[in-house]
Amino acid sequence: MQVENLTVAFGSLTAVKGVSFQVMEGEILGIVGESGSGKSITCRALMGLLPALATAAGSVQFRGRDLLGLTEDEWCSLRGSEIGMIFQNPASHLDPLRRIGQQIAAPMIRHLGLSRREGMRRAVSLLEDVGIRDPEKRARSYPHEFSGGMKQRAMIAAAIGCGPKLLIADEPTTALDVTVQARILKLLQELNRKRGLAVILISHDLAAIAEICTRIVVMRNGEIVEQGPADEIISRPKHAYTKLLIASQPGRASCTVGSPPQAVAPLLSIERLSVSFPARHGLIGGRGMRDARSFLALDGIDMQISAGETIGIVGESGSGKSTLARAIVRQNKPSAGVVRLDGQDVHALQGRDLTRFRQRVQMVFQNPYDSLNPRMSVREAVAEPLWRHGITDRRSAYLRVDELLEMVDLPSALHDRRPRQLSGGQCQRVGLARALALKPQLLIADEITSALDVTTQAQILELLARLQREQELTLVYISHDLAVVNSICERVYVFKGGRIVESGPTQQVLNDPQHPYTQELVGSVTHHWPPLPPSEGAGHAA
Repeated sequence: MQVENLTVAFGSLTAVKGVSFQVMEGEILGIVGESGSGKSITCRALMGLLPALATAAGSVQFRGRDLLGLTEDEWCSLRGSEIGMIFQNPASHLDPLRRIGQQIAAPMIRHLGLSRREGMRRAVSLLEDVGIRDPEKRARSYPHEFSGGMKQRAMIAAAIGCGPKLLIADEPTTALDVTVQARILKLLQELNRKRGLAVILISHDLAAIAEICTRIVVMRNGEIVEQGPADEIISRPKHAYTKLLIASQPGRASCTVGSPPQAVAPLLSIERLSVSFPARHGLIGGRGMRDARSFLALDGIDMQISAGETIGIVGESGSGKSTLARAIVRQNKPSAGVVRLDGQDVHALQGRDLTRFRQRVQMVFQNPYDSLNPRMSVREAVAEPLWRHGITDRRSAYLRVDELLEMVDLPSALHDRRPRQLSGGQCQRVGLARALALKPQLLIADEITSALDVTTQAQILELLARLQREQELTLVYISHDLAVVNSICERVYVFKGGRIVESGPTQQVLNDPQHPYTQELVGSVTHHWPPLPPSEGAGHAA
């Protein structure tokens, strides 16, 4: 593919400005840059997936064919068969009413002429290739029965099914834990080597980019600021922005968290907590539509968290991390055990006590698009908690929005935009601003930096560290990024199969893991750049 002087405009706003690069056969090209730099818009232009109001100019040649002049019918025959794409937000690109296997098989049935039976057989095989356990059963599941990481893997399976010549991967490992992330990167390398598949990998994760890409393109504000061989870009960056990206990578930035105060009693106490879900549900939920068995998502969890602590929770997709977070904020009802905040049973609270609890405990969710109301503007979403809790009236709440957006490095110009008009990183920062509006005592962060570029990630981590120091904020940080957990958390809990398999001081657990699964997690990042850094003193330098 040869891209020359590509420009994409939305009316008077130019989002991509004169971008030029090429992708050779059998090459893995990395494109990096902060949220809003134009990475995703560039690649949507290469797929003919720009919104109707966008205009593209310049030249995009794929195997000698001009793509910008294709009709929609020509695009439909090209997408999926010769060019595949993995989107950043899998939840928005999976049909909630169709089984996963059917969605993976559909492109192969259309482009390769397979029968439905053969298409489903290959779909099962592809699910196994991308690391989905029990693929035959999972092929019959619906998207809502998959975790965020599993949805992403299903999207990857659908994208590679027809054997395309070029695969465009937009943040393909964003929602994945480190073991699956390593497997996906290895899978992309194997496809590249065995099939000669060319890959454009869009990511803010420089570790992933440095590990598998031969060349790197660095974008900022819609323009390319630097490009060249991967080892040269990483070891000898020329542009100031590239140097900033590398310096902001977890393990290189400066971000310290203070020691937790010695509390007489824990702020949050979790005792023998279990959460189970019915194994299968029908659309109606009637007795004849439900399996009598249940799936045990959490099994006897015990945790004690002191005020002011930063606790890390790590583990693979489906290990129970998000289920625990939702149980703490009363979105998942325990089947056994208890969650106590300052000694009060969280799930027994009512009336004013429950309202006060919701002010003291806030959560930033893993999927920023799904956690924001698509009909509400940024201003309305951030201001809503303030007036709904009676802290201030609507007019005064709107006046505080600028201050909250500034805290998370979002410009006030985004006030009137809806979630669909924002990047994934921007949506995540809106969710964080909304959670911080009530000045909570306990903040549960479920993969909050997974959708952010490394410079913004460093800013958010520094913001959390400052809030912890200034407001005695207690933070439960859920992540698959061990470098980030290592940088900000005093203690860490390792989850697998709904149980805690290891816990203790972060440095002790990550540098000298005892459980085989923890050893596997840590081993999965040993080949990533940069390595986990050593700690200094009570805090941990990011």
